[in-house]
Amino acid sequence: MNIGDPAKEYRIKEGGKVNLAKIDPDCAKLCPDGDKYNTLELFDELRNEIQKLQKTLYAQSKHRILVVIQAMDTGGKDGCVKHVFSRVDPQGIDVQSFKKPSEEDLAHDFLWRIHPHVPGNGQIVVFNRSHYEDIIAVRVKKLYPDEVWKRRYRHVIEFERMLAEEGTTIIKLFLHISKDEQKRRLESRLVNPGKHWKFNPDDLKDRARWGEFMKVYEEMIEKTSTSYAPWHVIPADKKWYRNLCVARLFRDTLEGLDLRFPEPDWDPGSIKID
Repeated sequence: MNIGDPAKEYRIKEGGKVNLAKIDPDCAKLCPDGDKYNTLELFDELRNEIQKLQKTLYAQSKHRILVVIQAMDTGGKDGCVKHVFSRVDPQGIDVQSFKKPSEEDLAHDFLWRIHPHVPGNGQIVVFNRSHYEDIIAVRVKKLYPDEVWKRRYRHVIEFERMLAEEGTTIIKLFLHISKDEQKRRLESRLVNPGKHWKFNPDDLKDRARWGEFMKVYEEMIEKTSTSYAPWHVIPADKKWYRNLCVARLFRDTLEGLDLRFPEPDWDPGSIKID
């Protein structure tokens, strides 16, 4: 079997409107005849292809890839990174997570802590939470006056434009889960001692503001999905489907680049090793 094109189905066009209530987080429409078990082979193939393409990306040392992942708590950010990128050479990938800013962070502009972690040539960097936390959390929790988060839309758009113009390919993913699915995942953390460390009672405060978060995410995606740094709203209630969509999207992105091993500036045939 195969899977449809997530970029065509889930990409938010620049200037497009977003209504998360109308996007079913439990759907699997791109593989209507599939389920978790009969898509395992396809997922395996996609990860193998990603592995091969990433090797060329790293050797060529020309392109840079930034993957930005946002979601509500339990949305699957960690699991997505773990499964989709499990076969990528660790030399060529870095995963960064931006949570509550430190005192030193707060003494600088909000992008100060972000910029040192963007990818260099041949590198993939995944932001598991990102600079968008400094809009979403600030707005919903009213940490600063409105004019602060409002101007940050412009700042992130220009920041991403600069990265793109300097050669960075940017993929932004919003992993869209339902409130019911979040409840199930939070409860699973409570009943499993091995998952207690993942549970934070403060997450329940954010859950109580679910409607506010959805409205803010909708506006954020609308305002910051651009031709050079588009958002993709990925249904994420089904973990296997989420992973499959992200893997296909990432594989296709790599295939769209001019990836090739660099030609040596010496003649391999002239080398003799005693």
